[in-house]
Amino acid sequence: MRADLGRAADHRAARADRPVVLRGSRGTAQAREAGRVDVVPCHYSALPRMFAEGRLPHDVGLVQVSPPDSEGRCSLGVGVDYVADAIAHTPVLIGEINERMPRTYGAPRIPLDRFAAVVETDRPLPEAPDRGADDVERAIARNVASLVDDRDTIQLGVGSLPSAVLDCLTEHNDLGVHSGMVSDGIARLVEKGVITGAYKEIDTGSVVTGAALGSNELYTGLPGLPIEFRPASYTHSPAVLSKLSGLVSINSAIEVDLTGQVGSEIRKGTYIGAIGGQVDFSRAASLTGARSIITLRAASRTSSNIRPVLEGPVTTGRTDVDYVVTEHGIAELRGCDLTERAGRLIAIAAPEHRAELEKSLGDGKTGTNR
Repeated sequence: MRADLGRAADHRAARADRPVVLRGSRGTAQAREAGRVDVVPCHYSALPRMFAEGRLPHDVGLVQVSPPDSEGRCSLGVGVDYVADAIAHTPVLIGEINERMPRTYGAPRIPLDRFAAVVETDRPLPEAPDRGADDVERAIARNVASLVDDRDTIQLGVGSLPSAVLDCLTEHNDLGVHSGMVSDGIARLVEKGVITGAYKEIDTGSVVTGAALGSNELYTGLPGLPIEFRPASYTHSPAVLSKLSGLVSINSAIEVDLTGQVGSEIRKGTYIGAIGGQVDFSRAASLTGARSIITLRAASRTSSNIRPVLEGPVTTGRTDVDYVVTEHGIAELRGCDLTERAGRLIAIAAPEHRAELEKSLGDGKTGTNR
């Protein structure tokens, strides 16, 4: 297993001679098409058990860590994530001690004698600064923000749309965060006093995450922020998430069908993502939390992203989706029958595709998903 913990993408566990992708990334499609990687379809919460059972073999691990503290222990820094769970089952561990990896808190540190070998480096962590949102993303973000209440505990990813959502939450109060990853936008809201975590039932006062991806300013500022980095066995655990009654999950999709099923893995026949933690958080938010939100652009070029039938696999089931949000509005699906769901989803589709979607209902083309 090679785990480059300065990156959110391309974390790998060796299986025979071909690595597998456990988290989607920009390079997933190209690497898979070239035969360099394959995809393990599983929920993020299942990874710790898979490591423990040896279903994801990993004889050697390379982890990037912080310089040791006064007791000779290294922090996993910005990439605790599932790597912390894998380490316990990795026979040979090699450490890259990066002078620029910050020490973070919340997860056990690794004693130097756990490493079979170490190499010392001083190199920048890969950055992913906020990219400015476009008009569509800003419209989606405003709609999403209207569904978030003061004192809610939010989960969302990284990228221009999640950053736009965070920018729209600046007038909220006492938000909490429990998420798989944090970005510069989270740090900004902590510093502004918007995110306090004061009303979280667990980890009160702390942002809980598994990883960070953003700018160098984010990385250098982490030690001074109330952020706890925990392994996936905690961040994505159903038992843990069920304790957060105000949990609001905010996740993105590639496509949604007229019953509310969500596809987040394949676009036009090409695998561009993995399941990740979307289902873990969506299910918890819908069942025991506050609300589960799925966001997507209404259309991509000339095609509607709200479809009669999904083109790819179902990532998140319709039973775990409370709201679908596009730039054209909000479709509340909780408690709705199939006819109501279809009508509400068509109402937030791109206007030029609504008539065709209505026609598909009459033609019975949604039958395979109903």
